[in-house]
Amino acid sequence: METTRHFTATVYIVNDGATALHEHKRLNLRLPPGGHVDRDELPHEAALREAREETGLAPTLLTDQRDIASETARTIPRPRHLLLADITIHGDEVGHQHIDHIYYATVERRAIDPGNGEPGADAWEWYDPENLRTSGLDPDVVELGLEAIECAARQG
Repeated sequence: METTRHFTATVYIVNDGATALHEHKRLNLRLPPGGHVDRDELPHEAALREAREETGLAPTLLTDQRDIASETARTIPRPRHLLLADITIHGDEVGHQHIDHIYYATVERRAIDPGNGEPGADAWEWYDPENLRTSGLDPDVVELGLEAIECAARQG
């Protein structure tokens, strides 16, 4: 079986020491905003678009690199992590995977107001470090959420 792979982008948004996660109905998981990178997008653009669409908030990416530019090249925000996520598994074989670009960002407020077709504000919950540690969420979501909160505190 051939494995198909898609590029995706995820952003852990942080406000006042907590990160927002929503119940993903199809996957039955609590996750941050994110989705597929469109053909005309760079990964960081997809992360910001998905966060705006899913939460109605305006995130500011947290970056830790200096800009380099010339006439033909420029720096783009690099993800904090790249994850390979198995999406569909058939027996011992993986049918579909996501190459997920993980970003961290801050938002000015917590009032979530999603766009049309997105889960409502009631699907979202803000998790502080204690809530993350005791939540029973997937270990990668907990670890990345904690790291995003720490990163925001350092850069804030």
